[in-house]
Amino acid sequence: MKVNKNISIFKSSKIVFLSAILCLVFSCKTQKINPNNNIKTQQVNAKDILGNPNYQAICYGGYREKSRAIQPTMNQLKEDLKILNALQIKIIRTYNVHFAEASNVLKAISELKKENPSFEMYVMLGAWIDCKNAWTEFPTIHHEESDRNKVEIEEAVRLAKTYPDIVKVIAVGNEAMVKWATSYYVEPHIILKWVQYLQELKRANTLDRDLWITCSDDFASWGGGDETYKTRDLEAIIRAVDYVSFHTYPFHNSHYNPQFWKTPVVDNALSDQEKAENAMNRALEFSINQYNKVKEYVHSISPNKPIHIGETGWASNSDGFYGNEGSRAADEYKQALFYKNMRNWSNKNNISCFFFEAFDEPWKDSTNPKGSENHFGLFTVDGKAKFVLWESLDKGIFSTCKRDGNAIEKTFSGNKKQVLQTVLAPPN
Repeated sequence: MKVNKNISIFKSSKIVFLSAILCLVFSCKTQKINPNNNIKTQQVNAKDILGNPNYQAICYGGYREKSRAIQPTMNQLKEDLKILNALQIKIIRTYNVHFAEASNVLKAISELKKENPSFEMYVMLGAWIDCKNAWTEFPTIHHEESDRNKVEIEEAVRLAKTYPDIVKVIAVGNEAMVKWATSYYVEPHIILKWVQYLQELKRANTLDRDLWITCSDDFASWGGGDETYKTRDLEAIIRAVDYVSFHTYPFHNSHYNPQFWKTPVVDNALSDQEKAENAMNRALEFSINQYNKVKEYVHSISPNKPIHIGETGWASNSDGFYGNEGSRAADEYKQALFYKNMRNWSNKNNISCFFFEAFDEPWKDSTNPKGSENHFGLFTVDGKAKFVLWESLDKGIFSTCKRDGNAIEKTFSGNKKQVLQTVLAPPN
């Protein structure tokens, strides 16, 4: 049918105008679009970012010294966040709010967003939970809690209310229910109490209803192992949290549960590098098996509950249990293999993986510089990129980044042959 051209233009313009008006009336958020995934960034919530491969996650602490009494400065935090942003990390996990670092990280992200509207970073905010008498000379009482817990939770609430565009998850406790954490673990009813408290604040609109609440704990604590953990209180926690955040560490199990780690007879003729590569494939299977065990139990309680990896990682250096005289697990080559294997598997299966961790933190084992806890970072303390990140560095993504004035360079002066010389095969 032939239509008058002017009438057609008028009708088209009218439709466009009315559409624009409707968008303004019915949209309570801004129109800013993330070019990577077409999600409106100010409408992004935990359900949008967890399990989304476009939102890579990592555990973060900015401490440079052997004591947390020396807090990272705002400039140092911003340097770190820019480095992680260059690496396409969009979600970071923190662990407590009783130091200034957590609130300063949120402030730093907020300021970076104002300086650069395209900057995008979200936080899984940890609230540390202890039992009564934890870290004191008095006997620990695991079925009672520290008075500090209430202060910790209320500060997490304050920060979530202050930065609702950044804080997307509150995690109640870190490995707070696993019984090998003898210095501080609590019985599950204490975790349940605070999870329910935060959920009630959401129902009362004191907290954003889209804020997700979890606790982040060892796979055994989520019913993936010892039957003694499978209690009514744990069932209630599983129902109460918005998702399950579980930890898996084949690295530590290379000493404590080494059956999967030892070099099998069939591999004896292989080179040390090949033996190590096969071992890292087994390490991935170890974590997948733990994930599946947690999933089986959790879904028997709450069939549709999302499950993500709140923590996993691999140290690049160690003495003791994981060094040359122990399981021989720690080196940069194995770390790189584990990181890439876990990222590939978790991305493929839409599972968020908070890799532990971004930067080495020397306070974790301050009396032993070679202790494995000091060496889980993808970067050294002085900002050198470990082998896992050499390809990223070659692409130039860190060209404008610095850490404490140091340009991002490769460890081992970029000599791969030297890296491979450090690789030891697991014991027979």
